[in-house]
Amino acid sequence: MNGQVTAVSRNETYAFSKPVRESVTLLAGLGVEGDVHAGRTIRHQFRMTYEPDLPNLRQVHLMHAELFDELAPKGFHVTAGQLGENITTRGVDLLGLATGTMLRLGEEAVVEVTGLRNPCAKINDFRPGLLAEVFALDPVTGDFTFKSGVMGVVRTGGVVRPGDPVVAEPPTGPQRPLERV
Repeated sequence: MNGQVTAVSRNETYAFSKPVRESVTLLAGLGVEGDVHAGRTIRHQFRMTYEPDLPNLRQVHLMHAELFDELAPKGFHVTAGQLGENITTRGVDLLGLATGTMLRLGEEAVVEVTGLRNPCAKINDFRPGLLAEVFALDPVTGDFTFKSGVMGVVRTGGVVRPGDPVVAEPPTGPQRPLERV
């Protein structure tokens, strides 16, 4: 399954959205250089208060541009970086990947997919009603649907730019579906 990077974003401070950049540098074991969420341990603002020493499984946030296409006819104009993602892709079924899938981004960078991003209520502050479009609970099965991208850790560093290829390499052995991290 191959696709393409359509945008890259980072923010040095905690904010819901991240400015789009010409490139980002991924650092092995840390995340996006200069991004507030980079680090070996949890950097998520809320979770740092009660789990500060746990490994950071959310070093890089990847979002599929197809979500923006899906939201537009419903009246939600969303562009790259606005939902806090670092890397926006097209042509890769991010939500359908298995845990442990390796994403090769550009010439060098490799990100291991750790799980689904669980959307927070701040999405409604950004666009009222948007949370219901990216998160749903099935009343019959009790299963959650998360559409707000995937999280990963940087295994091999490198520079990532819009236009770079994305190559998904599934893990060997049994495939485990993504869960929220």
